[in-house]
Amino acid sequence: MQLKAILHNREDEMKKLVYLDYNATTPHDPEVIAAMRPFLEEHFGNPSSPHWYGVQTKNAVENARGQVAYLLNCQPDEIVFTSGGTESNNYAIKGIAFANQDKGNHIITTQIEHPAVIEVCKFLEEHGFEVSYLPVDEFGLVNISDVQKALTPKTILITIMHANNEVGTIQPIEEISKLVKEHGIIMHTDAAQSVGKIPTDVNRLGVDLLSIAGHKLYAPKGIGALYIRRGVQLSKLIHGAGHEQDRRAGTENVLEIVGLGKACEIAKRDLERNMLHTREMRDRLHNGFSEKLKDIKLNGHPENRLPNTLSLSFLRLDANALLSEIKDYVAVSAGAACHSDEVEISYVLRAMNVPLEWARGTLRFSMGKMTTESEISKAINVISDAVIGLRNK
Repeated sequence: MQLKAILHNREDEMKKLVYLDYNATTPHDPEVIAAMRPFLEEHFGNPSSPHWYGVQTKNAVENARGQVAYLLNCQPDEIVFTSGGTESNNYAIKGIAFANQDKGNHIITTQIEHPAVIEVCKFLEEHGFEVSYLPVDEFGLVNISDVQKALTPKTILITIMHANNEVGTIQPIEEISKLVKEHGIIMHTDAAQSVGKIPTDVNRLGVDLLSIAGHKLYAPKGIGALYIRRGVQLSKLIHGAGHEQDRRAGTENVLEIVGLGKACEIAKRDLERNMLHTREMRDRLHNGFSEKLKDIKLNGHPENRLPNTLSLSFLRLDANALLSEIKDYVAVSAGAACHSDEVEISYVLRAMNVPLEWARGTLRFSMGKMTTESEISKAINVISDAVIGLRNK
């Protein structure tokens, strides 16, 4: 009984913890949980089975495919379900690379991509491919002229993220795609951080491939999707039976596919409202810090960034020391990691040339649709007090 009481008290304390790390992962939307429940309790059939049990789950998978397609403004048969954003990126990049080796071996990306892109590109470099890692400016933006200069007759793929996970900067994907089309090059974007936060119409963006991670938009972890424009051919990443239009073998993760579909339906329905809400919470947090503290710096583009993302540097502070002070009250991410006497700065901040005295004290705040004004007020007070206290030591 004593252990139960301790655990109960701990749960109560955690409920008081302000969660501002939505870019890392999101809680499950209650509507998503409700949509998934029948596939835990009742509908267990294999979608490949021809009988009633299989038909129920097959229909659920296809319904979810339609929900994802509706969010992206594409056709349902252009959606392939995966285990998450990492697999989607792997499939897109490796799939195009190996399917087009006869046409060329050059890939263009940026220095600030997620490891699920960077590490894939490094792997391909070990297998005869050449990769150009483009720089970004002080706002984290890639220059379109740099993309153009990097093009060669051997370029087969450009993979550039839609929005950066650390600073929120939104890349000019539309303009890059137009440039790419002139040269007949495949365009992929990692949209894990942008889907559900800003419009992600694949036709407007002009991309051929787009990656989704379910747990970034209130669906479960372990589910994602890859948009593949009709006519684009990829080498298989996973071999086996002919699931997912013979593109991705393995019995479908019906439970989580249903969750992702519902999350995409909600994202489409509530997009404008959620954009306004998270931007209001983000700006309220930034203004609160600006009123209470000196020597703080915004990282990322001041306007052209995700409405929910705020990367701030606190001059001459260590992020880990600050996190240690606030960990029982506010959950956020650091932009630098401290190891003994060394501080490892985020590669994104390094690429943006953020000075060390600023970069080492960087925190990323990411709001969600569940963030409240009272949580923002608490975060402002707790973190401001912690910053002042550390600076006075």
